[in-house]
Amino acid sequence: MTNDSVDAEQPSFAMVCCANGAEKRVLHDIEPQGWRRAFSRPGFVTLKNDSQSKLPHGTFVRSAAYSLGHLRNVDGQAQVQSLIELLQSQYPSGIQFDELHVWPRDRLPIGKFGFEPGQDEVSQVVAQEIFNGLGDTWLRCDAPNRIAEPDARCLDVVLVDPSDWFIGQHTASDWHTRWPGGVQPINPQYEPISRAYYKAAESIAWSGFDIAPGDLAVEVGSAPGGACGRMLELGMRVIGIDPAEMDPRIAEHPRFKHLRARAGDLPRKEFRGVKWLLADSNVKPEKTLVTIENIVKHSVCEIEGLLLTMKLGDYEVADRIPQWLKRIKSWNPVDVRVRQLARNRCEVCLAIRLKAAK
Repeated sequence: MTNDSVDAEQPSFAMVCCANGAEKRVLHDIEPQGWRRAFSRPGFVTLKNDSQSKLPHGTFVRSAAYSLGHLRNVDGQAQVQSLIELLQSQYPSGIQFDELHVWPRDRLPIGKFGFEPGQDEVSQVVAQEIFNGLGDTWLRCDAPNRIAEPDARCLDVVLVDPSDWFIGQHTASDWHTRWPGGVQPINPQYEPISRAYYKAAESIAWSGFDIAPGDLAVEVGSAPGGACGRMLELGMRVIGIDPAEMDPRIAEHPRFKHLRARAGDLPRKEFRGVKWLLADSNVKPEKTLVTIENIVKHSVCEIEGLLLTMKLGDYEVADRIPQWLKRIKSWNPVDVRVRQLARNRCEVCLAIRLKAAK
């Protein structure tokens, strides 16, 4: 059976993962798409649509898949056998999935008690058990939880609890659909200075910006240097703008320059030659936009792309996103996208391309 024939009749049920606490926002955003809630737990929502429809999508949807079924059993081997039986019932003519993605829902809000999304020890063990059980009868991959190639067929297993599995499938396309559970797998060579490293890594990959070694980037709100560390790792030249001190590992790097000031107080000449700008300051979004607008509208500005982290504080503040986008569009950008990244807390990232890629 080909992938195309499997797609011919897509189920009317879907499952969505999001940040713990963002469930109401997900439902608010996808309601116009015809999806309605069937079941939910913090960080996880199942949905129903009476007509065949493309997968639910929105700013706060981290991952989405067509739902195949629900399995619950404390016996891991029995669970795997039930999964095989489920697949046999769904695909009686057989199918091989290109990738197996297994991950847990967010059990806590990001940052609470140090919680971070993505793989944990339990999901890694479960993933290996499923991989061993399905074998090459159902899988083409040689290991679970690999980054999928575009157009790859992925079998998704969400651990709502260790013995409570929701099964789905999706076809990989953009970066976040290629990562298991929409969380970028990344193993830093050195211990990151702060979790901003992971946020920068994810935002750069998701944006699709054609960032290259030697490019000049600036970060507004750079201390202590987590995001700068990722950019330096990518071979970029980096200017960090922050009144606070930088970590010595960043401050002493030969490709780093520290401007101990607030971005709004700097002469615009400091931004000459800058190609990329990141901002992740603990200020209200409207203030961030004022600061960035004064930079990008200046004649000296040659910036091609912006990655702006906008602090919400409360998910109801997301109602203001259309106002922010309206203001940004007055800058005449080529493209604007907004997403709650997997590493974002109660905040969103804006990827703004000011100039077309050469």
